Order: sequence, then structure tokens, then C-alpha cells
Amino acid sequence: MSQKRSVLLVDDSKFARLLVKAFITSNFADWRVDEAEEAEKAQAMAAEHAYDYLVIDFNMPGMNGLELGEKLRAAYPDAAIALLTANIQKEIQNKAAGLGMDFIAKPPTEEKICDYLKGKEAGR
Repeated sequence: MSQKRSVLLVDDSKFARLLVKAFITSNFADWRVDEAEEAEKAQAMAAEHAYDYLVIDFNMPGMNGLELGEKLRAAYPDAAIALLTANIQKEIQNKAAGLGMDFIAKPPTEEKICDYLKGKEAGR
């Protein structure tokens, strides 16, 4: 159906990562889905592998999702980066947009995650 893509999920909640990973792997069986529980690990993983998609939680210990997104956007201008968060304040959404990040509201659902990825794939 689609080219093999890779996704990095960054969330300090193991449950959230497992849930989103399950949504992606059930819809895009041949895609690589990696996980990081915090920003430093995510940066190290992104340095080793060029991800097509980065899905980042906002509230994490240490660096938040906007800070991480800003660093990753600078390093990987072609990657699709989405902020996945329950914090739906306009200010957060505007900051994400200003950094070239997409916005997905938590709780993640299979429909939200897959619609996002399918929409991005259609635009490639």
C-alpha cells in the first residue's frame, strides 16, 4: 500500500506509546515504529535514524514536547513532527504551529493517529 516509513514515538507514558504503536502497526504493517520515553533518548535515536514521522508528547520530565520539537525541527527539516497532548490550549497549538509541528489532541484514537499519517502520506 505505501512505502516503508519510520515513526518515533516520544512519550513518558509506556501505555500511551504502546497504544499509539498498536494503532500504527495495525494499519501500516511494514512501518518501523520506535519508542523513546524522554527527550534525550529521542534525540539520540533521531541522530542514528532519519525518521519520517515524530510523534511527541508535550508533558514529559526534563524537556517538554515543544522544546524537543524545536530541536528536532532544526535538525530534521523534512520530518513530519506532531505534538500529541491533552493540553489543548490555543497557546500550545499556536506555538506548535509556529515551530512547524502538527497538533493531535489526546487521548489518541486509532482514527486520529491513522487519519494524521494517511493525510501526511497523501501530501508526500
